[in-house]
Amino acid sequence: MYAIVDIAGQQFKVEKDRKIFVHRLKAEEGASISFEKVLLMDNEGTVKIGTPYIDGASVKATVLSHLKGDKVIVFKKKRRKGYTKKNGHRQYLTQIQIEEIA
Repeated sequence: MYAIVDIAGQQFKVEKDRKIFVHRLKAEEGASISFEKVLLMDNEGTVKIGTPYIDGASVKATVLSHLKGDKVIVFKKKRRKGYTKKNGHRQYLTQIQIEEIA
């Protein structure tokens, strides 16, 4: 059984007991959270598609940790102009574990 759910503006395919990284959520570590924006559910071949969301469907998850992603280097250059610009970015992430799809 899996579901496609909207978490913090992004769509994720989730299954029970799977750990995923999402954008930083406003929840404490160890807290239980619920996502109501379920777009699609597949229960062993029986597919339900929402318009845009499925009524009564929810995904429950537990927040495992808050962390930062890998560093991404942004380098800009214009040749023969003497212009270079180097910038780095680390995204704030939250690791969650899916507990139940209902």
